[in-house]
Amino acid sequence: MNKLTGILMLLLWLNSIVYSQDEFDEESFIKQMSWGMDYKITLQLKNDSVYVYDIKSLHHSDASFGIASDRFTYYPVTMSDDFIKKLKLRGVELGIDTSTNKDTLAMLQPSDKTLWSSIHNTIGGGWIHFVNTLLYAIEKNNLNIHSAMMKRPESKWKPKPMTESYRRTRKWKYYVPVTMKEAKKEYKIRKERNELGDIKYIPEKFTELFLNTSEAEYKRMLKRGDRRTIARIELVKLLLGSNYLGKTQINFIKFQVLKSFMQYSSATLPSVIIFDNFNAAVALTLNEKGYHIEKIIYKDEDRVGQDDIDIRNRTIESLIRNINQINQEFFRDKLMKYYN
Repeated sequence: MNKLTGILMLLLWLNSIVYSQDEFDEESFIKQMSWGMDYKITLQLKNDSVYVYDIKSLHHSDASFGIASDRFTYYPVTMSDDFIKKLKLRGVELGIDTSTNKDTLAMLQPSDKTLWSSIHNTIGGGWIHFVNTLLYAIEKNNLNIHSAMMKRPESKWKPKPMTESYRRTRKWKYYVPVTMKEAKKEYKIRKERNELGDIKYIPEKFTELFLNTSEAEYKRMLKRGDRRTIARIELVKLLLGSNYLGKTQINFIKFQVLKSFMQYSSATLPSVIIFDNFNAAVALTLNEKGYHIEKIIYKDEDRVGQDDIDIRNRTIESLIRNINQINQEFFRDKLMKYYN
């Protein structure tokens, strides 16, 4: 793809994304949602399955409408059915077969030289989709940075003259830093040189978790199978090593992401985010445009009038619309920088 073609495709895609006033009026898959006195939220789907959430364990947001942000907003949410169907169709088109143990990796060809561009050109969406799909693939253990495909071949070869990348990675057994010591050393170098790159655009909580986790703690997480926490740490490691990935590794990662969503279960727990400034619990999904509101309930809705509820609903809808717009601008700037 040449530069001009890339920019034209980008502009056409951006023009197709319209955040209309009725974007949140689509029929929801949620039948009923309630906020209990026992710090629990009960959610019933239209297929009559019921989920109970502990409010303390849910993701809390302090977002308020009108507060400007210069970075994208991340919420840990499940993908919408439409987006999953698209990813599954893409997997079928590329010949991915999850009914056998035989990988069809060889059938995929890398569409770009970077991990970001390769995955984006395959699944679409923006940066938030890139982050969420990688996290999901790692959490489900389809994408494992300790995989044989990520291992570097043993070699006594040395570049002449010695390169900076060789000095920094020569002791790595894998194409990404898999030990906490290796990863933190690479992070420190990147930060000192103002070269954190994509690491700056993932949730700060992920980076803080990574920096505050020792090798012993990381191994304990692996032993007890704490995949959600592991995924956040390994996402940081993966991005720290992304500049050193070859075509084979980029191809492998893309394949594992698509394979994960070919196996995506419709029974995946719906996502609920607590918006503390509104006393609200919001069921959110991620579709191709961005975050989509499925349902909103309020802790104090039995004590306030309908007019107040309507105002809060409109405010939260505007807030999510604004977040989607800022995320979209972030994504646009990132793509323009890539094509420039």
